[in-house]
Amino acid sequence: MAAARERFVIHLPVVAGDLIGAVRLARVVARWAGVLTQADLGETTVSAEDDQNVRHRVFCDRLLGGGRRCLLRAEHDGPCTRRLLQ
Repeated sequence: MAAARERFVIHLPVVAGDLIGAVRLARVVARWAGVLTQADLGETTVSAEDDQNVRHRVFCDRLLGGGRRCLLRAEHDGPCTRRLLQ
């Protein structure tokens, strides 16, 4: 049996005009990082630098079949999917 791999969080501070802008930027960065198998896009969150305990989800992250997660924006309308819509 293979040893379980540890999970880590990389904190990357960015500058944005507001929370909506920060979430949009986080979505772009996460989708780009999605080419890496180690990245877990569904767990992407955004917080203010001075209030990192309050996190805002970027993606829906609902569990789908096969242990995979929905990758649409948080609180999206309609059914969940693994496809990233433009």
